[in-house]
Amino acid sequence: MPSKQFPPLPSHPDADILSDETVWRGRFQLQVVRFRNRRFDGTMSGPRTWEVWRRGRGAALLPYDPHADAVVLIEQFRLPALAAGIDPVLVEIPAGLCDPGEDARTTLMREAQEEMRLTPQRLEPIGDFVLSPGSSDELVSVFVGQVAIPPAGADGLLGSAGLAEEEEDIQVRVWPAERAIEAALAGRFANSVTTIALLWLAVRRDGLRQRWSATP
Repeated sequence: MPSKQFPPLPSHPDADILSDETVWRGRFQLQVVRFRNRRFDGTMSGPRTWEVWRRGRGAALLPYDPHADAVVLIEQFRLPALAAGIDPVLVEIPAGLCDPGEDARTTLMREAQEEMRLTPQRLEPIGDFVLSPGSSDELVSVFVGQVAIPPAGADGLLGSAGLAEEEEDIQVRVWPAERAIEAALAGRFANSVTTIALLWLAVRRDGLRQRWSATP
């Protein structure tokens, strides 16, 4: 896959960029930045050096069926989770990075098809979140989307999904909303965006279910 091109760091009155060097350009790029930033007392800091992994904008979807009061979660192998010393098979919500010039809603419609074979009927924003503010610029727009969940098999299994050309191997599963929220509250999901979305659902679920259960 060709390297993604990223713009220079934006200017800001509280930041003075002294140098910006791209030291690695693979699928994404790694920059070493020397900078000074304004301190809380109004003075500028001394020179600092930081590595920034440029990944760009992303989007994530919590698929919710108000009639079944259930969510769809996916499971897949994540190498960085293995590097972190935890179970590398994570329970997640569908997500992906935005293509150049693509808005988050378009990204979500594509990822929903690729990762769970479902199409959201409507979307509502939850919020924008920087996943790793100490190392990466990745900003993820999280949405909740209304889906119609088809009949599931044993243990809520809907089947498999993912792009064959990218060697994706994704398992798609239905969770009763209450059970998924309880698992998030118990800290059972290592994927932060999944937990954020489910905790949002814990607060907004009754109103969302009432709105979405009504005839559009």
